[in-house]
Amino acid sequence: MAKASIVSIGNEILSGQTVDTNAAYLSTKLLAIGIPVVSSYTIGDEIDSIVRTLNLAGNDADLILVTGGLGPTDDDLTRQAFAQLLGTDLQLDNKLLDKIQEFFVSRNRQMPEINRIQAYTPAGAKALPNSLGTAPGIWAELHGKSFIAMPGVPFEMKQMFEESVLPKMAGFSFGNVVVVKKINCFGTGESNIAELLTDLCRRDRNPLINSTVDCGVITLHIVAAAEDKNKAQQMAEKDEHLLRSKLGKLVYGTDDQTLAEVVGRMLAQQKKTISVAESCTGGCLAAMLTDVPGASEYFTHGWVTYSNSAKIDELGVPDELIQKHGSVSSQVAEAMARGAGKRAATHFAIAITGIAGPAGGTEQKPVGLVYICVDSDNHCETKRFIFSHNRASIRHRAAQTALNMLRLKLQI
Repeated sequence: MAKASIVSIGNEILSGQTVDTNAAYLSTKLLAIGIPVVSSYTIGDEIDSIVRTLNLAGNDADLILVTGGLGPTDDDLTRQAFAQLLGTDLQLDNKLLDKIQEFFVSRNRQMPEINRIQAYTPAGAKALPNSLGTAPGIWAELHGKSFIAMPGVPFEMKQMFEESVLPKMAGFSFGNVVVVKKINCFGTGESNIAELLTDLCRRDRNPLINSTVDCGVITLHIVAAAEDKNKAQQMAEKDEHLLRSKLGKLVYGTDDQTLAEVVGRMLAQQKKTISVAESCTGGCLAAMLTDVPGASEYFTHGWVTYSNSAKIDELGVPDELIQKHGSVSSQVAEAMARGAGKRAATHFAIAITGIAGPAGGTEQKPVGLVYICVDSDNHCETKRFIFSHNRASIRHRAAQTALNMLRLKLQI
């Protein structure tokens, strides 16, 4: 099986000013055609470092994908590093120069002289067209290894990869086909999932099951490898059924589905409506629900009642209830939900009140304490949670948990 290595170039990545999304994109695309990424490097704009890293990547893999460093400025050194790696010189490609000049003419601009360097490629290497920018890519062969350089700008890189690189990748997989299915779970921890799955998570198993966690969502990646796509697909589907049987209601969706999408679809199918009343989440829940196209079919009202007076005036929460139990309490959460549902005349209403921090907590009511109420005509459910990490994480987890509570109620 062919292997790949990814090299991301740029001081801005090392400094944290730019997040490297290119490596994740390329890893996903390569795995889908049966080429695993075995190493990944991030380096700065220094030619000796780039050449040294290219040699390391070449020792790791058969296919080395490089992003960044193809611009026209002095710190863009990928083409020079490729030439040094190949032991050759840069040569001017007049056809490339014409295309770069045409790029500027099409925008009624004169090409700066500095962009001329982008028309140079290492002798013996092939230039890859860039239909969205001025930086051509480079494809070079050395000692049976393929070294491919693409722009660091994500949309330019993706276009070049899809148009000029991916079509040539089929020969690298040597008949191996990999199918990846994703199962999304919510409502428990990653360690609990691992205990439920036991031997299914063995590293020597095919399909291989990997897990990732993001804001409470646990995604199980089923990676099935076989000699043809149909067999790999069947293996992945068999494992999906097995995971669903073991995890039950913890599973809420597949692939890139969000909780808001799944809940929205269920509301639409059941012809139910929802309104929300938020305090500590500040509209996060309403935003999640309305980020889904077609949300107007089921979402009708949303209140952000951050202050006590807003809870009283907008939702009809009794002042004496707040005085007795505090605004962060199960009693107030329930009153907020009932008030929202009554005013909006919706089938369901969700209320969230809590302490998102970083200040404002006490020993009795610590930062991260959140009460969530889901109210409907026949049942009112209020739960107490304590979420950790920072303010943004607490707010996000609270909104996600509220959606999950509604999902489980809609499944009944």
